[in-house]
Amino acid sequence: MISIQLQGKPTNLTIIQIYAPTTEAEESTIDDFYMDLQQILDDVPKKDAILIIGDWNAKVGETAVPGIVGKFGLGKRNEADERLLDFCQENHMIITNTCFQ
Repeated sequence: MISIQLQGKPTNLTIIQIYAPTTEAEESTIDDFYMDLQQILDDVPKKDAILIIGDWNAKVGETAVPGIVGKFGLGKRNEADERLLDFCQENHMIITNTCFQ
């Protein structure tokens, strides 16, 4: 993971680049990944706009989840989807690439 804060007006932008463990990784590795990411996110100033980009190794599927997943997801959900959806819900985040065709 890497994080950068860009100074901007009217708000700053924090970009966090990630590469999530695959579904074949040990549960402790996945737990550590999400704990580390949460720590980085908690350290971001509350007024910053935040983008988390990279490879989540998760498929959220075609089913929309109001406020989190749009109607343009692809494929069928995999094992990593629930953890990602929970993370997004807890942090009030949207998986934006599922909102546009």
